[in-house]
Amino acid sequence: MQKKFVANLAFLLIMNLFIKSIFILGFDRAVQNEVGAASYGIYFAIFNFSFILTIILDFGITNFNNKNIAQNNHLLTKHFSGLFTLKIILAIGYIIAVAIIGLAIGYDTRLMKLLLVQGFNMFLLFFINYLRSNLAGLHLFKTDAIVSILDRTILIFLCIIMLKTGVLKNPDGNGIMYFVYAQTFAYLVSAITAFIIILNKTHSFKLQWNWVFSLMILKKSLPFAILTLLMSFYNRIDTVMIERLLPQGVGDVQSGIYAQAFRLLDAVNMIAFLTAGQLLPIFSRMLKHKESVEPLVKLISTLLLTAAIIIGISCVFYSKELMGLLYPAHVNESAKIFSLLMLSFIAVATTYIFGTLLTANGNMKQLNIMAAFGMVLNITLNLILVRQLEAFGSAISSMITQYLTAIIQVIIAQRIFKFRINYKLINTFIVFAVGVFAINYGSKLLQLNWIVSFVLMTLTCGLWAIVSGMINIKSILRTIKQG
Repeated sequence: MQKKFVANLAFLLIMNLFIKSIFILGFDRAVQNEVGAASYGIYFAIFNFSFILTIILDFGITNFNNKNIAQNNHLLTKHFSGLFTLKIILAIGYIIAVAIIGLAIGYDTRLMKLLLVQGFNMFLLFFINYLRSNLAGLHLFKTDAIVSILDRTILIFLCIIMLKTGVLKNPDGNGIMYFVYAQTFAYLVSAITAFIIILNKTHSFKLQWNWVFSLMILKKSLPFAILTLLMSFYNRIDTVMIERLLPQGVGDVQSGIYAQAFRLLDAVNMIAFLTAGQLLPIFSRMLKHKESVEPLVKLISTLLLTAAIIIGISCVFYSKELMGLLYPAHVNESAKIFSLLMLSFIAVATTYIFGTLLTANGNMKQLNIMAAFGMVLNITLNLILVRQLEAFGSAISSMITQYLTAIIQVIIAQRIFKFRINYKLINTFIVFAVGVFAINYGSKLLQLNWIVSFVLMTLTCGLWAIVSGMINIKSILRTIKQG
């Protein structure tokens, strides 16, 4: 099982890192520079606002379905038609809720147009994720990997056209709408493609509404829905609060600066997100068959946290250089925010590992209590810090929340699964992190071009991971073979 998992995960990550890194660091960044910090800041705030309300859109069905299909493959044909219809009904409710709340918080006509189109895009995106959950549940990981990059591949070509023609530099400030419309087209093509693939895996499909079935699914997915809502609040509320709490003309710019800093976190977060997507059906199936998950947890923690520590610490040391390379404006401000957000990636990666394990085991009550704590903490800290420190205050709030919630999830998992406290592994993590810090500090003292120093630092950190015992190639190969 572990051998298959690692092989499929490697394929998925390579595909996504190649395409999505090109999009996020190349074309999405270019669009952001083209339309300006204020315009992109408004878009980013509305994107996160529409994301928070996706509890109505998804209602935890995607995670529930991923876990359910992984444990019971035969339910795909039985449930697909009913779930498809339910998703459409939820989408209508979501769009109505987005419109009502958008008007209630004061969005004008121009922002409402952007919000509604973005809301439709969010429906398409979550519908794709639902369809992909069926592929992951069936362990069709390579097909899932191809579907996962289709929208970004299409969007790259559309961005090339938009950047070449200059339509994003619309004098009335509506250039960002072309980018949003391009997303609509890319998501629509991907959704149709994924639907056709799933349709070929089912024996029948009929669009029908079944009250009893729908209520049963909603009841079972409710804990997943609550978790999605709570985690969306403490992961996505930052730019919404920045844009709303600060005066007009300040909030949109600060939101845009935060978006600049968040962009690289969004890129590296893809590694942890995709890993979790593969882990959920694997954990679910292993737990159903009473298999020990401890070796896999140790394996994936070692691999993922090694990368997270290197990425987090190096981005603190090279924050100004990286922000200056990607964005010519607001470098000093975005660099400070970037440092904190990237350091949070260590906590985010931890959450994806242990949160996914707890989800697969059905420990939704504990996860929801943790997420509720995270939501209250993050909103409270934002209310206090944003007015004083603007976007930097929101970055502080995010980092504190991510680390505390990650620690809580590790403690919960240790108690439920009775994991042995591996002091040797903990010491190895600490020694490795200190070494990465020292390597980065030393690389900054070199009188070389910063890109050369950065590359040398990365290679040295990789070597240090092996020397320090953080990455034990023989142990990893042995664990994979045993799985």
